[in-house]
Amino acid sequence: MKRGVGLFFFAAFVLCLCASCSNTRVLSEGQYRLKTNKVEFDGDADGLSSSDVSSYIKQQTNNPFILGWIYNWSDPAKNDWLNNALRKVGVAPVVFNGSQLNGSCENISRHLDYLGYYNSKVSTRVDTLGKNVKVTYTVTPGKRSRIDSIVYKVPQGEFYDEFNADRRNILVKEGGWLSEKVLEKESERGASYFRNKGYYDLSKFNYFFEADTLGSRNILTYEIREYTRNESESNAVPFAKYHIGKVDISHSKSVPFNEKVLRDINIIRPGDTYSEKLININYNRYSSLRLFNNVAIEMTPVDSATVDCHITLGQSKLKGIKVNLEASTNANLLFGISPKISFYNKNIFHGGEWLSLGFSGNFQRQFGTDVRANEFGVNGSISFPRFLGLPYSAFKGGSIPRTEIQASFNYQNRPEFKRYIANASFGYSGNSDKLFYQFYPFKATVVKVDNMTQDFIMSLLRNLSLYDSFYDHLDAGAGGQIYWTTDASVIPKKSYSYLRFAVDLSGNLIALFDKWLPKNQDGASTVFGLMYSRYFKAELNLGHTFRFSPGSALALRFTGGAAKGLREDASLPFEKQFYVGGASSMRGWQVRALGPGNSPLMSYFTIPSQVGESKLEFDMEYRQKLFWKLEGAVFAEVGNVWDFNGPNPEWLSTLAGDWGIGLRLNLDFILLRLDWGLKLYEPSREAGQRWLTPAEWVGKNGSALHFGVGYPF
Repeated sequence: MKRGVGLFFFAAFVLCLCASCSNTRVLSEGQYRLKTNKVEFDGDADGLSSSDVSSYIKQQTNNPFILGWIYNWSDPAKNDWLNNALRKVGVAPVVFNGSQLNGSCENISRHLDYLGYYNSKVSTRVDTLGKNVKVTYTVTPGKRSRIDSIVYKVPQGEFYDEFNADRRNILVKEGGWLSEKVLEKESERGASYFRNKGYYDLSKFNYFFEADTLGSRNILTYEIREYTRNESESNAVPFAKYHIGKVDISHSKSVPFNEKVLRDINIIRPGDTYSEKLININYNRYSSLRLFNNVAIEMTPVDSATVDCHITLGQSKLKGIKVNLEASTNANLLFGISPKISFYNKNIFHGGEWLSLGFSGNFQRQFGTDVRANEFGVNGSISFPRFLGLPYSAFKGGSIPRTEIQASFNYQNRPEFKRYIANASFGYSGNSDKLFYQFYPFKATVVKVDNMTQDFIMSLLRNLSLYDSFYDHLDAGAGGQIYWTTDASVIPKKSYSYLRFAVDLSGNLIALFDKWLPKNQDGASTVFGLMYSRYFKAELNLGHTFRFSPGSALALRFTGGAAKGLREDASLPFEKQFYVGGASSMRGWQVRALGPGNSPLMSYFTIPSQVGESKLEFDMEYRQKLFWKLEGAVFAEVGNVWDFNGPNPEWLSTLAGDWGIGLRLNLDFILLRLDWGLKLYEPSREAGQRWLTPAEWVGKNGSALHFGVGYPF
């Protein structure tokens, strides 16, 4: 096992070794590379960490990883195409500039004042080793002061009453530390609270704080004035609540839209008390249509107590075509390609309805033989921007659930059989901030299997669990999924996490009427002449992506799932079982070419179709921008699928492992990906031969090449 772990992380070790290589050779005489900045605290630093101050250092180091090594290959004395290319691809070392040390100390000191550590001291020490410089910033934090008491000065009347109602939410507390940071946050929070109460023209600049720390007790005066910090007392105007006056909605003439729908979505009404929160909710409701590329809500004061609301909706691209393509091959010359193309119209009935029509395919062929498999699919869906059966007014939040109706048909022609799959579903989807959900109270699938070869039937009879997966059946039930993320933007710029959980439940409602259903010749209950499936399936995906600089990231993903047939006379349908391998999962293998457990490739299938009732997989991938639009990647993965009732040796010994390298072309609007996955541990091989040597990676069935669109996770 130790030998295997060493092999597994060998590639990562080599890259880390490259990262540590010095790139000082390119420096001129008298120049030094700034290798590290270190922050140390001297004295009481309770509540502080190096990350609180390190970003205020003027001259930052870089983390060029392998790109710094590439830059080091260039000859600074030459200006030919090769050396220019190396310098363009690589990352230059940061040349130490001592004149910026004092500025960094001043930045840190000012920031510590802002945090409440007044009169802090910052000194530097510069250590030189060869051509590398290490700078240590020693921070002696200043003394913090606690707030002994707070004196409030607030205008009287209704405003004062509402201020008192909010007292428990005030961030500045007696006994708390005095800091400009907390005072700034409180002024922003308090101003927002009052604007949600109707005080349209109140801002954080109406807040004034004065601290008296000279006496025996530290006293903070907390004051809200009727004029701003940039005005004099003569400009004071009593606070007044505003109400909504006129409300008008306009949109681009290039976007034909049902005016009634726009009015129904709007929740800002004439006569309502002004509320900043209400404005933001209204903005989100129109944005959730994903139809208008610009939503603007402008509030215009009419007098001292009225604001008019102007809602402007910009134009948008209503129609389009999306194309996706994945391909893979291995040393056995088994080539597979999976194209997808879809057409969408985001306003088919002029009410924000989304229409989507798509075609998908999966074509596999083994060159030099007659072995091939074809799969065609068509699908269509329509999504309405409302919860059918309920008015818009039933939902007060910034997101309105959508109703979705979907249908699809899939045809599979494999050497062993033909299969026809028809699907239909009805459900709802929506989101709330960073949470997205889908719920389908009705899902139905009809599966028909035809033209099974005699050899295939005889093989299935020797494996009853697999035989039960290949039968004509009806799959009807409910399902749904939730997706949560810390960053819901299309292309996150910072580190983020996500969670996706999906559940599929089938046959339980039908089972309530089982004793009244007609029976087939084997005594099994049927619906419209078809046996019905009854099973439970759940799948969990967890992921986190760390973003570094410059242009690098480490992506981690965990996937786990389990499914179980709940009928004695039939197991889990084949199409509902888990699989691994392919362009986005266990890339050392092709699709469905791994598992279950330590099982070898089933001889029943000419083209791999390894599936299981449970699944575990862990993936990690380091991504690094190279140059121009190119990105590189190094990845490693472990995982497999298993059967509950099959032979189950120690599951840890049947975890497959691979690693690989990848190249991406990031064109911003689309990312094209090429990955080469290399097997490290193959559980289906004989004991003692499961760890593959580097020579076997380029041999028969030791690796797989994948082409894809978008990141694998």
